[in-house]
Order: sequence, then C-alpha cells, then structure tokens
Amino acid sequence: MRLDIAALAIRNSYNCGVLGHHAERIASAGLLSLCFTNAPASIAPVGGAKPIIGTNPFALGVPNGAGAAALVIDQSASVVAKSEIARRAAAGTPIPEGWAVDAEGNPTTDAGAALKGAMMPSGGYKGFGIGLMVELFAAAMTGATLGIHASPFSGTSGGPPRTGQFFIACDPSLTSNSFFADRLDALLQAIDAERNARRPGSRRLESRRMSVREGVAISRALLARIEILARS
Repeated sequence: MRLDIAALAIRNSYNCGVLGHHAERIASAGLLSLCFTNAPASIAPVGGAKPIIGTNPFALGVPNGAGAAALVIDQSASVVAKSEIARRAAAGTPIPEGWAVDAEGNPTTDAGAALKGAMMPSGGYKGFGIGLMVELFAAAMTGATLGIHASPFSGTSGGPPRTGQFFIACDPSLTSNSFFADRLDALLQAIDAERNARRPGSRRLESRRMSVREGVAISRALLARIEILARS
C-alpha cells in the first residue's frame, strides 16, 4: 500500500520520551516526519510571569533514501530542559541568568525560585511562538489536556497529565518527484563545507555511537536509586 501523507493524533498520554527518536524511526521508513508533543505549563509568555505552555518540543526527521535518517532536529521551546533546573535545585547550585524568572516575573539565578516561577522561552517571543504552535498541534488538534491544565510529569500529584502528541509523515516524492534528494544533498554539503559547522543532531548521534562503543557510565548513587525503585 502506498502512503503519501498521514497524521496520527494521540491524547490522554504522558511524556513520550525523546521525541527525536520517533522522528528518526519515521525517517528510517523513508518518510519525512514532523512531530509535536505538549507538556505541563512551565514557560511564561515574554513579559509575563505565569506559565502558559510547556517545554513543548517538536522534531523533524529527514530520510536519506537508504533506510536511515539524514537529519534529525529535536528542540524544545525553552532555553534549557526543566530537569536541569530541578537537578540544580536539588544540588543547591545556581542557574545562569536568563534561564527563568521567579513567581513575580523577576529574573533569577535561584533554581528553587525558578521552579516556583517560569522558564524562559528560547529566542524570546520566537520560542514562545514555537511552543504555542506545538500546543495547538499536540493538544488542540488531539483533544488532549492543555499544558495550563495538565498535572506534573513527575510524581502522582493531580493524576495522569493526559497530554498529547501529533505526528505527520509524508512521502518526499508526493510533491518533489525526484528533486528532494538533490536539494537535501545540496543543503547538507553546504553545511559540511563550513569550517567548524555541524549538522543539527550530529552531536546526539556521536554520543550514541560512543555509548555503543564504550558503554554508559552512571554514578553509584543513581544505580542505588534504580535498584530501590526496581524492588518497590
């Protein structure tokens, strides 16, 4: 059966993990993919103090025509992952200015105050616009819970967050005939020709190769926590 373009809407969901993983799997099937997922509100609009949208990542997977992904872009609407702020709050270490605001909307370097306030969007109003686009696809298009109404991903407070995802997959030949591969090659060659430049997602792929070669190092404290959770 020939697939030209398809969409999948998911609601009553949860954190879908690394969104780029799903984009890469679709690209490996020879399809151009665009993926969205929303999250509990943690980002305030520029000039505001109350979180309205979540970190709300989107991912793009580009097929290479040989059963793998030529390019994967996976990025969120926030300056940094919320888990990084939570990690620093637990460790009692500060965060850089520009990552978050406190509950009154004032810039803060206190990770604990940041968790009670809001995260900053990446790129200012442009990042908030991207997050809002994701919210429309992942929640408004699917009937999932908006980030402003979703319970936290961490813990059981508030019950299931019931957030959503939206996936689009299309055959590049649907509109491009045979020139998609040529245009893609030209773009990638232009990036590769720039000194010290790297393709989006290339660092992630290199980290994956290193993990396969050398394994993954974890602390004894983390291993102990995993063992306790496994027994509970």
